[in-house]
Amino acid sequence: MLESLEGLIFNKAELPEMEIVVVDNDPAGSARAVCEELGSDSRWLLRYHIEPRRGISHARNAAVAFAEAPDFIAFIDDDEVPKPYWLDELLDVQKAYAADVVSGPVLTYFCDPVPNWVVRGRFFEQAFANPRYVTGHPIQLTATGNVLIRAEIFGDASFDERLGLTGGEDINFFGRVHQAGYKMVYAGDALVYEWVPGSRTNVRWILKRAYRLGNALSLSEACLDPTPAVRLVRVVKGGGRIAQGLLVLPLFVPLSLALGRHLSVKPLLHICRGTGMLAGLAGIRFEPYR
Repeated sequence: MLESLEGLIFNKAELPEMEIVVVDNDPAGSARAVCEELGSDSRWLLRYHIEPRRGISHARNAAVAFAEAPDFIAFIDDDEVPKPYWLDELLDVQKAYAADVVSGPVLTYFCDPVPNWVVRGRFFEQAFANPRYVTGHPIQLTATGNVLIRAEIFGDASFDERLGLTGGEDINFFGRVHQAGYKMVYAGDALVYEWVPGSRTNVRWILKRAYRLGNALSLSEACLDPTPAVRLVRVVKGGGRIAQGLLVLPLFVPLSLALGRHLSVKPLLHICRGTGMLAGLAGIRFEPYR
């Protein structure tokens, strides 16, 4: 990811005064050597910091704290690679729409050959917080894998540290940003690719991820709005996903023998997502960041 930032191109927006902030969530500083090597010849100022407290929320809040008086902060994950015009598009759309938050699409890049059923099932395409829209479309929710944020927003909100080990902290954050009345829009051409290794292209990992996303969503919403009405909606949605999966599973399993394995995985995906939702409502926390 760091090497790809060297090739950023700015044709629409003015060349920004830019710095790269890397926050290492490993107390041993395992990323220090790489950052020092790349930073010595970097086109941009690269600053490296260690956040010893375990959790994605701590790492994100540390990144904001270490940024030196920015107007905007762009987030990208360490397993993503942006197109050269990525940041140019985000900045251009921000200016065109006077937006406070601009989000773009996160597309999938498979690092290794993958089974055909994985591709046909589209299991790694947009997560629930990052669907595709046309440029300028208003949004109410996004994630941190590809987003530009007006820095002053962080005076009103930060990433909820209760969600540091579970994830969902970004969904919670942008939910509060939307409630506060900030303008959020989509930049359809600000492309980022998430690199997916072959170790993830299997049924176990895909279903585990579905459970994790469902669990994180419920926990995030509970922190955002703990009222009984919201909990009831999530119970209905979670239960509905489980029911949908159970109803179609007997039909899709025999069809998968003729039409592809992806059909038998789809209903299991709904069941796992719904189970994760209900588990979150029951206070059961899946903590991948521990």
